[in-house]
Amino acid sequence: MMSSQQQQMYPQQQQYPVPDSAEPITPRRTPMACQFCRGRKIKCDGRSTCANCNRRNIPCVYVPVAAQGK
Repeated sequence: MMSSQQQQMYPQQQQYPVPDSAEPITPRRTPMACQFCRGRKIKCDGRSTCANCNRRNIPCVYVPVAAQGK
């Protein structure tokens, strides 16, 4: 709760409810990026034709990454 002095300074400040779970919500990772997104280092949505390739009208190609140093 805010004191009356704080309410005078920040009259429109709202208090938001705290979610029940204490765990932060993390976005799902795409298991593999297409060649274009990997080359540009941009977010790939992982669909058969990703949004970035679809927007540019280029073929969307997924190539598995070789095992690195194992």
